Amino acid sequence: MVYDGVLLGLIVGLFRGGWRQGLIRFSHIRLIAGWMFPLLLVVQFIIFYAQEKWAWLAAMNGYLFMGIYMIGLIFLWLNRHHKGFKLILIGVLMNFIVMAVNGGRMPVSLSASEVLGPYYTDMLKSGSVISKHYMMDASTRLSFLGDIIPLSKPYPRTQVISIGDVVMNFGMFLFIQNVMVVNRIKDNQQETNPHHA
Repeated sequence: MVYDGVLLGLIVGLFRGGWRQGLIRFSHIRLIAGWMFPLLLVVQFIIFYAQEKWAWLAAMNGYLFMGIYMIGLIFLWLNRHHKGFKLILIGVLMNFIVMAVNGGRMPVSLSASEVLGPYYTDMLKSGSVISKHYMMDASTRLSFLGDIIPLSKPYPRTQVISIGDVVMNFGMFLFIQNVMVVNRIKDNQQETNPHHA
């Protein structure tokens, strides 16, 4: 879901900030320990695909994902001074909390997951979904923070998301707009009043 906020932010940012200058401003983003974010994404992809081959990895993937979340929270805290990062931090923390109290996995509402089709709901019911997700039930803690929001057409991607995902993506959108649009205003002011630069 984080990709949605990035993609939407980029598209809107390019239109509002200008294509050429918008991309230049985006390329100039400097984050503390910026290497963490792409590394964590790569590790998640590796775990996601490798766990189908190695049972031991599937058995401990909840702990691995929790570790990834903890490192991600540290990265977000270090960069909290950037506009939007506090919201991203709050959103990720919400997802982290609900996973932490549910054995390291994200609970998914069965009714909400119906938008994904019978194949996914059948796997969810049988518990054969090999990922960080599991079907929400009566024993689920803090279920309101789980994946309970279904998205389907006219939304471009059919998926089920959490409140934390919404908050996180809104923060990501604000961050990208700040970089690509607000910085454009600052650049224009400096060009108009060079003695204030």
